[in-house]
Amino acid sequence: MKALIATIATLAGFAPVAAFAASSNNVDNSGIFVWIFMGFCALIVMAQVIPAILLMFGMVKCVSQVVTEKNTATES
Repeated sequence: MKALIATIATLAGFAPVAAFAASSNNVDNSGIFVWIFMGFCALIVMAQVIPAILLMFGMVKCVSQVVTEKNTATES
């Protein structure tokens, strides 16, 4: 009996979901200003990512040089 009640409650909970689904008639009504804004946001993100990548490569290069110097100092 509990399984039947749980099944009915689950099905009743999913029933109204189809009523709130979006229709496929209105796919994309974004104007040119929305696309310009999205492009500007992408430009800002790239302006932040490029220096971060360069900084990361610089730190890796510095650490690898220190490790190489320590290895050559211990071998001598």
